[in-house]
Amino acid sequence: MINNVFLALDFPGWEEAKQFIETNELKGVPVKVGMELFYREGPLVIEKLKENNHPIFLDLKLHDIPTTVRKAMHHIAKLEVDMVNVHALGGSEMLQAAKEGLCSGESNGHKTKLIAVTVLTSMDKTTMNQELLLPGELDKNVVHFAQFAKKSGADGVVCSVHEAKQIKAVCGPSFLSVTPGIRLAQSEQNDQKRIATPAIARQNAADILVIGRSITQANDPHAAYEQAVKEWKDGIK
Repeated sequence: MINNVFLALDFPGWEEAKQFIETNELKGVPVKVGMELFYREGPLVIEKLKENNHPIFLDLKLHDIPTTVRKAMHHIAKLEVDMVNVHALGGSEMLQAAKEGLCSGESNGHKTKLIAVTVLTSMDKTTMNQELLLPGELDKNVVHFAQFAKKSGADGVVCSVHEAKQIKAVCGPSFLSVTPGIRLAQSEQNDQKRIATPAIARQNAADILVIGRSITQANDPHAAYEQAVKEWKDGIK
């Protein structure tokens, strides 16, 4: 199993991310590289992180026609990150193309896990129903996306903690639930709506936690990261 607690490197560039990692003695911890950092630095940032043995979740949320996604994933596979994601809203054909691209681009026997984004944790039922025109309850839609993502070759989904247990029930224990919106108990909610603590995430069968501002904006980021890992492992509320 990949390491469980991923630190979101939501920084504008590599120098800022590097300084944060080194200053707070976080070399080697699992990290999430999102669009802001990757679009600024490109594959170089992945190479730099791999030099320090960081497990990497490349959070690009690809959503395009199947052919484009297949070709992009072929190149991404050569970066040998641990996970990469696409939007489930792209449909089953796009998900299958993403998987094909990852498989065709494999090198050195490394297999990158394909993760599908269900419903963003910044969204709630009102937004989903009224703006996306997706009817029904939010959790039902998330589980639906997870089911067809699995059938299309995905290894797991991005979901909120609150849907993880339902997804396990229908997709099986080996299907990964990657859960952003994780906050330490004393942290602010910010722009996430469906959030939870590491302990609640564990109780709800989440596999992988993604934590950003609770750590990056803490007075002592190293201690905050260690606290998140401890809460996850020990179920501390």
